[in-house]
Amino acid sequence: MINNSLINQTFQNTKKENRPSLLTFTVAGDNTKKKSLEILKSISKYADICELGFPHNTPIADGGQIQTSAYRAIKNGIKINDVFSIASKFKNFKKNKPIILMGYYNMIYQYNENKFINKCKKSKIDGLIVVDLPYPENKPFASKCKKKGINFIQLVSPTTSKKRLKQIIKDSHDMIYYISMLSTTGGKLKVAPTKILERYFKIKALNKNKNVVIGFGITDKTIKSLKRADGLVVGSEICKQITNSINKRQNTVTNVTNMVRKLKNKIL
Repeated sequence: MINNSLINQTFQNTKKENRPSLLTFTVAGDNTKKKSLEILKSISKYADICELGFPHNTPIADGGQIQTSAYRAIKNGIKINDVFSIASKFKNFKKNKPIILMGYYNMIYQYNENKFINKCKKSKIDGLIVVDLPYPENKPFASKCKKKGINFIQLVSPTTSKKRLKQIIKDSHDMIYYISMLSTTGGKLKVAPTKILERYFKIKALNKNKNVVIGFGITDKTIKSLKRADGLVVGSEICKQITNSINKRQNTVTNVTNMVRKLKNKIL
């Protein structure tokens, strides 16, 4: 555990409430820098942990909804430092709400690894998900994060072997992200929730003390059936709501907040 991190405390609290943590994902700068911060502040009333994505023009795991959000943000001229600025302003607004940044290693490498981690520390970032930096290649980077009190979040999937799972879990920090199915984000849930939970509990059985969240394919229709997990991540649905609101010229902040509130109510 990272000095009883905010991420770990959040999971402890939601477990006491007998429910999963709700994790939301939005792209920084979508649809403008200002709006993106407003959305984050507003949904944090209902989200337990907020994930903020770096807009990227060549994503690996992101489906159409998140890509659309990322392209909008890039078109608005969002840069890495703007992402830190949004995160930092959010933490000033709500210092006890964990924020996780999510992105790709290429931009961290270009930015400079040490500079990036220091900037995370300065912006009070609680955790990092680097989609294309797998285990064991991520060990040096993860240990740098740990030294600065930042959770490096490992990803596991239905095809991760048991041997590999054990190694990843042993080396993981306060949260592990289980990718529920083999597809990009925003895909229809191709696997029955019972099957997902069956695999999920096999991972949990390897170390009961680790917080494991489920992501990919989680919508208002599927969230309730997965509520036995430690945490559930909703991303594409939120990005889709932002797109629809923009297209209909409706208030994105209100629409997204209502949606997150409804998702939260389904897992209480």
